[in-house]
Amino acid sequence: MAQWRFGMIGCGSISDMHIEAIRRIEDASLTIVSSRNEAKARAVAERERCAWTTDYGELLKRPDVDIVCVTTSSGSHAAIGLDVLQAGKHLVVEKPIAMNARDAQALVDKAAERGATLSAISQRRFEPNNQAIKRVLDEGGLGKLLLAEVTLPYYRSQDYYDSADWRGTVAEDGGVLMNQGIHCLDLMLWFAGKARTVFGKTATQTHRMEAEDLGLAIVQFENGAYGTVMASTSISPGYASSITLYGERGTIKLEGSSIVRWSVPGWDEPDRMQEKTFGGVSDPRNIVSDFHQRQLIDVIASIQTGRKPLSSGEDGLRAVQLVETIYQSAAGGTEILLGG
Repeated sequence: MAQWRFGMIGCGSISDMHIEAIRRIEDASLTIVSSRNEAKARAVAERERCAWTTDYGELLKRPDVDIVCVTTSSGSHAAIGLDVLQAGKHLVVEKPIAMNARDAQALVDKAAERGATLSAISQRRFEPNNQAIKRVLDEGGLGKLLLAEVTLPYYRSQDYYDSADWRGTVAEDGGVLMNQGIHCLDLMLWFAGKARTVFGKTATQTHRMEAEDLGLAIVQFENGAYGTVMASTSISPGYASSITLYGERGTIKLEGSSIVRWSVPGWDEPDRMQEKTFGGVSDPRNIVSDFHQRQLIDVIASIQTGRKPLSSGEDGLRAVQLVETIYQSAAGGTEILLGG
């Protein structure tokens, strides 16, 4: 019998990444899946040889579920996540952890109250190149960080937004910053530290949708560095996202999952054989499960040791708070002091 038993709430395309990751983890198994769509739940369960239900409350009552992955539509993450934590289960929730900072904070508080581990999916933290960059920054390889530059020139068709009623809505999906851009924003915060001030602009340029398909921001971090953000789903045919870090001693540029510029005195460039093909530029399903697997392994280790996961609930909260603050700044036309 596997020691770590998972439940899955949501059987959409992203759940396949979690299921494949669980399948490849030694001493882990998938106990049960849940979806409001009976046909989807049954099909996944038959494929994975596990139980299924259309009522996730039944899943939460099962004593043979230790960790629950929530892979439903974005707007439902917070409410379902609170139920998971209240049931005493450890929680892994897909990005974004919630649609606003208030709900994200509620998840963090509930996890602390229940003594449960909470992890926000941010699988890009587990890419070897990104971890190498983090080590360089933590050990002062770039010296004083001057600027973190994020670009996300993605493409999504109108058919993508028309494929489900919730896509492109503010309450259930968010725009390019909350949906596609949040991975790069999380990496930016991981690399550069906490944001102090934000000035943002948003627009809906090429799609019929409620939320934005273009987001821009200037960020100042607590350490004095600055950041710039450009994220869009209107750039045809779509290109890899990039993060460029400029320090007083050197520069690193990450394009997709590849390091394309490495000027760090005294540090060898990471082995390019570590790189994985980076997907999701024009098709959100075109990603690999390797780093979801690494994140779930880290979650198990954090439960065993009592330490925080590498991507914690607090990290998920900070990413949502940054996006929310960009939206607030864009609406008010003014720079906003976070926590002010």
